Amino acid sequence: MSEQSETQSSSGNFHSSGPLLQIEQSIRSEIAAISPFVDKLMVFIKKCQCVPGNEIEVEISLREALANGVVHGNHEDPGKRVYVECRCVPNEEVSIVVRDEGAGFNSTELPDPTAAEQLQSMHGRGIYLMRTLMDEVHFERGGTAVHMRKNCAKTDHIGRRLL
Repeated sequence: MSEQSETQSSSGNFHSSGPLLQIEQSIRSEIAAISPFVDKLMVFIKKCQCVPGNEIEVEISLREALANGVVHGNHEDPGKRVYVECRCVPNEEVSIVVRDEGAGFNSTELPDPTAAEQLQSMHGRGIYLMRTLMDEVHFERGGTAVHMRKNCAKTDHIGRRLL
């Protein structure tokens, strides 16, 4: 993708409902590496047509997950990497795993950033955005890996989004 990212694998397989397109890459733990990486991964996601109409939700969530991995997980240590696995099923879903090399955290102990006493806080908003924008978000490996999934927007016969 760029000289700041390292391609580990890219493949096209078959999922029960059609082709599965997958890419695994990593970036150095530097804030400057996030935007170029996301921009290029979003081109892949858009070309795959896995969530047409929902790309902005995926992009915002991906940026937040990477920022958390770089800043909070790896403490911006350029010797550490943040790993991304992206799987696309065209016209069905995209799933993304972002994993850092940090110590992790307890995702159940985060305060609600919408609570009155937290409105001035700068922490917890990224995870809140991910949970709001994606259809599924959960943490594994002691909080060092976030799994996110977004389904394709279903529309009726005239193109209106169904709930």
